[in-house]
Amino acid sequence: MILAGDIGGTKTHLALFEVAAAAPAPPRARLIKRAHETFASREHETLDGIVDQFLGRHTDRREAGGGNRGALHACFGIAGPIRDQRVETTNLPWRIDAREMERKNQLDSLVLLNDLEANAHGIAMLGNEDVAVIQAGSPEARGNGAVISAGTGLGEAGLFWDGSVHHPMASEGGHADFAPSNEIEDELLRYLRARVGGHVSWERVLSGPGLLDLYCFLRDTGRGEESLALRETLAAGDPGAVISIEASRDPNSLPGRALDLFVSLYGAEAGNVALKFLSVGGIWIGGGIAPKNLPRLSDGRFLAAFLNKGRLRPVLEAIPVQVILNQETALLGAAKRALQSADSPPEARA
Repeated sequence: MILAGDIGGTKTHLALFEVAAAAPAPPRARLIKRAHETFASREHETLDGIVDQFLGRHTDRREAGGGNRGALHACFGIAGPIRDQRVETTNLPWRIDAREMERKNQLDSLVLLNDLEANAHGIAMLGNEDVAVIQAGSPEARGNGAVISAGTGLGEAGLFWDGSVHHPMASEGGHADFAPSNEIEDELLRYLRARVGGHVSWERVLSGPGLLDLYCFLRDTGRGEESLALRETLAAGDPGAVISIEASRDPNSLPGRALDLFVSLYGAEAGNVALKFLSVGGIWIGGGIAPKNLPRLSDGRFLAAFLNKGRLRPVLEAIPVQVILNQETALLGAAKRALQSADSPPEARA
């Protein structure tokens, strides 16, 4: 059995898979999902508590002696830098140690991955129906790839191409310095620097909270009017979701302008990531925000910012750019990585 987790600042997804076939069958063909639950991350003090609940409901591992349950290998993708299989989560007050969790939950192996590294593993599990094409790129595109994903935070990861397959690698590029490219973005940087009192990262503008900050910037600098009804709606619900919904209703409204700025910044940073990883094999746009706003990402604004890199524009024009529609990609990637551990001898496991 395989236990996979996608651990985010807002939601924690856990799934249990049965390994139904042996290698060399493709990973997606080998894994059959037997259970899947979603938990509100902030309603739980620890990840251990969530895992304990899930396993208690879906396995017999709590029976005396463990029962004849076979091996259970696990992998969790988590937002934060993984060091020696330990992590302090970026957007949650959790400290996670893989070896301790492995012992407490009677796991045969547990691997912790950065959440975008898990997402990158999941790309190999996707089909044509799981993506939307923003730019077709070159039909002969081969080489390194990269993933950028705006959601609760901003994640970025690379995929090293060895000539045959991609090897995902983690990064914390979302926390690198935000770089403006025009006068309004210069003003935005000054506004955010005063607001946060110091370092302004790309995550400050490309995330759910970042979308709200863009809205506030435009409002506070006189670039649109906020109705009382909208102010109350923003205060009562998820501001990022509210802005997206209002933007779809009226593209010329203040929320519409905020979303346009967000999309342009998203394209610019996607282009930066493509250059840093030289991801001529493709860029994948992950997270929950992009699929919900696909018409805006497809109207040319995102791609214009993506390509606006001076002399390197021809390189970027040849790169396939796709939005990931399958919201279980990180979960599938974690399952794929756990399957690798299950296939490996104990001394070779991470």
